[in-house]
Amino acid sequence: MAKLVLTNASVSIAGTDLSTSITNITLETKYDIIETTTFGNTAKTRIAGLADNQITLDFTQDYGASSVESTIYPLLGTLTTVIIQPVAGSATTTNPKYTVSALVSDWTPLKGGVGQLATASVTWPISGTITKAFS
Repeated sequence: MAKLVLTNASVSIAGTDLSTSITNITLETKYDIIETTTFGNTAKTRIAGLADNQITLDFTQDYGASSVESTIYPLLGTLTTVIIQPVAGSATTTNPKYTVSALVSDWTPLKGGVGQLATASVTWPISGTITKAFS
């Protein structure tokens, strides 16, 4: 099985490709754990409940037109489409495209110290499911 080193991932937010301004991506899906243990069981039993998905992105800040700040700031408090691929290009069985509806719930317009790169990090909850496509 081939290994993948992320060097050319693709991230589009609200139709704007911000890939060259993102240094880290985490797309996470997990399920609530619902306990179903009843009398007579000798160990706990469980089933999966609702999915609770989220996306974490680390940005290098940019205030230019069609860039990070001008794309994210107007989206605060709204749902927006985020599309992620491990490698930029066409979706295939070895390069799936993940599409989510993320709630832009937080934003840090400016973060950094003297002589440091201006950055921003967000963790946004996903509303609904993660769609995985191969074409």
